[in-house]
Amino acid sequence: MDSDIFVVMGVSGCGKSTVGAQLAAALSLPFLEGDVLHPERNVVRMAAGFALSDEDREGWLQTLADRIRQSHADGQGLVLSCSALKRSYRDILRSGAPGLRFVYLHGEYALLAQRMAARTGHYMPLSLLDSQLNTLEIPGMDENVQSFDVASQPEDIVAAVLVNLREARSQAS
Repeated sequence: MDSDIFVVMGVSGCGKSTVGAQLAAALSLPFLEGDVLHPERNVVRMAAGFALSDEDREGWLQTLADRIRQSHADGQGLVLSCSALKRSYRDILRSGAPGLRFVYLHGEYALLAQRMAARTGHYMPLSLLDSQLNTLEIPGMDENVQSFDVASQPEDIVAAVLVNLREARSQAS
């Protein structure tokens, strides 16, 4: 089985879960929704409209890095959704698998806000979008990242990731 590990990242409302699930299905890999591993305290804070600090995120990021590390050790691929807003957060995730691939989803504020306002059953309030955008450190090209505007359809983003993966594999062989 292939051992490619992807983190689909970006601020709330960018479509991490949708793109991540579709990418995982296309690659026949497990999909892990990173939000489900947040400690209850973090969920309560965010639901109440409080932005998480680096300290709040530390344990959660270590948990995700452990899952990545286990997949890597098992030679098992994985697709994980995680905001991964700062380079330091991505470094923690990368500690689990040095070849980690990032799929960075970004978009116009109005579109992100519209998506957040339209979704139901999610604890992240629209009021935290500004905080996430202010925290975001756009990934550098040295971070093994592919970047996509979320105005594109999720299936088009997934198709582009697959093309890039095929090209990377053919160059490596």
